Amino acid sequence: MQVTTEVLAQAAGNINPGLAAIGYGLGAIGPGIGVGLIFAAVINGTARQPEAQGKLQTIGYSTFVLTEVLALIGIVIYFIASAA
Repeated sequence: MQVTTEVLAQAAGNINPGLAAIGYGLGAIGPGIGVGLIFAAVINGTARQPEAQGKLQTIGYSTFVLTEVLALIGIVIYFIASAA
């Protein structure tokens, strides 16, 4: 894991901080759309089958967390690039 962190820090060190901010902004669009689709599906499924609400919410929150990890990784890479 240490080698991967060093390689990432070296690669991010060559990025202009302004371009990193634009890249993160564009990269945050994907998780934003993903979260909207996840909860739209949960609402739609609950409207169609109300007795499955608990199970649908559990699946919805689990996939929400996985989607938000992408945005968090993006902001960490942005801070690494802007600090270098």
